[in-house]
Amino acid sequence: MSTHAKRERLLLADLLEAAGPEAPTLCSGWSCRELAAHVVVRERRPDAAGGLLLNVLKARLDKAMDEYTAKPYEELLQLIRTGPPKLSVYALKPIDEAANAVEFFVHSEDVRRAQPDWSPRELDPVFADSLWTRLERLARLTGRRSPVGLVLRRPDGRTAVAHKGVPVVTVTGEPGELTLFCFGRQDSAAVTLDGDKEAVALLTTAQLGI
Repeated sequence: MSTHAKRERLLLADLLEAAGPEAPTLCSGWSCRELAAHVVVRERRPDAAGGLLLNVLKARLDKAMDEYTAKPYEELLQLIRTGPPKLSVYALKPIDEAANAVEFFVHSEDVRRAQPDWSPRELDPVFADSLWTRLERLARLTGRRSPVGLVLRRPDGRTAVAHKGVPVVTVTGEPGELTLFCFGRQDSAAVTLDGDKEAVALLTTAQLGI
């Protein structure tokens, strides 16, 4: 049975291919080539990928990124499509699904929404619910740097608290849009924000995400 992570992986590779290596993305000012290299390094270079979280490994991460960014773009796309090595923890379906479904969804939107002719993607209800379940678990982590109280709300009224505090801003949107908002893509997420004007302004420029 295909997992959401596997589907999002292939979609991401297709979007990167269609956009081309030098096309922009929403991700940290990276081009599609750099984003592709990031995805490959994260899966295939665990010795360097730790630099995403640990400053002590930042130099190793930068070196690995330089090495993979220099590879032919088609090779990077093939490495994304074929997935991690067999001995990688990401090769285990439960771990792949838990670690990569959201990762690949966000990066797919990084590519899609940076293009001038992008169009919204309608998520199937099962995947939308899956994103919401993961967001509920990650909300406090992604919202830990919020300067104001942050409540996430689906259109059906279900809510999750991402950060306790006052004043409170309530962000309403579909699960995919809330996911993008909480992973630092506030400007590109189709959501509505309700709260004090100054608090809303602080939240839209806050450093959200893992």
